[in-house]
Amino acid sequence: MIERLTLESRIDGFALSALKATPASAPLGGVVVIQEIFGLSDHIASMCSVFADTGYVAIAPSLFDRVEPDFQAGHDPDGVKKGIGAATASTWPQVMSDVQAAIDALPQPVYAVGFCYGGAATWMAAAHCTGVKAVSCFYGRLIADLRDATPKVPVMLHYGAHDTSIPPANYERVQHASPTSPLFIYDAGHGFCREGSPDYRAPSRDLALARTLDWFARWR
Repeated sequence: MIERLTLESRIDGFALSALKATPASAPLGGVVVIQEIFGLSDHIASMCSVFADTGYVAIAPSLFDRVEPDFQAGHDPDGVKKGIGAATASTWPQVMSDVQAAIDALPQPVYAVGFCYGGAATWMAAAHCTGVKAVSCFYGRLIADLRDATPKVPVMLHYGAHDTSIPPANYERVQHASPTSPLFIYDAGHGFCREGSPDYRAPSRDLALARTLDWFARWR
């Protein structure tokens, strides 16, 4: 069951919306699920449910609510343009404050996972947020440009071998910056976790999520 809630960001007191999924039994902890540029899409709601089904309370903050309340963007060229505009308008301090609000609303231990833009935001959360134990970043192209933000907690990384937007040189720079972080390459393209995407690959998705859950359990 997905519900809506409101979080308060410390940076400016802004009230942002979020999705929340709760497990049927006592939680193992919490997971912040960090969106792509498309907002709190069906994919992000599905990921919240996946983590709730495995025992975690999951919260996905709506990071672009300042741009547009309940921000949503389609996966067509206009939607991509809209999403990139929202990401560009959202500073990292603001995004980290919003992610921190989600961390603070979850039961400990807390982890974070993010997809595409959210993969980069998850890397930043590992460097700048408090109260998070470990993170898992999915196909975050921008991480290569954020290598100076040194993670303070363990990071796992996932990329698609056929992702034309993230060439090997990109994630090789990330691996060089964080050599102890496990980095996995899948027989897939970009967005391989998102059902409905041309690059969706269920075996890669399932393997990456299994590795993520094992990673979180390791740092419990």
